[in-house]
Amino acid sequence: MAITNIQLLVATTSGNTEYLADQLAAQLQEQGYNAQIHYEPDYSDLVESITDETLWLGCIASHGAGDYADSMLAFADDLHAKKPRLETLHYAVIAVGDSCYDTYCAAGRDFDESLAKAGAKRLIERLEIDMSQDDPEEKASTWLGSLLNRM
Repeated sequence: MAITNIQLLVATTSGNTEYLADQLAAQLQEQGYNAQIHYEPDYSDLVESITDETLWLGCIASHGAGDYADSMLAFADDLHAKKPRLETLHYAVIAVGDSCYDTYCAAGRDFDESLAKAGAKRLIERLEIDMSQDDPEEKASTWLGSLLNRM
């Protein structure tokens, strides 16, 4: 497998997940990967550009009652409604939330499950970051090293 094209899809409300995605993109670029960040992912453009060298790295924060952040709401709606077949796509998910809520990481979990149902290939188990307890950058950086080892 030769994944060289990494698309970071970001769902954020407060900006914490955006900052995390920026850090991950910088680490990926330092390793020689083409990493592009999509702060407001466009469903059609991203689906049409999938090749066997593409990885979607979802950095997904839950908002409100476990919903997707506004920045990714349209993308998530299209993913659910259009039910694409994504067998050539590789993916990984970082779900961000706060464990004091019963909807902890719900949007990230939904994104993971939706891509799996579409036939996409999960490269590594979903990382869940608890903003009330974890150091997000440290936890994500360690997880990213494991992801790169699988690529």
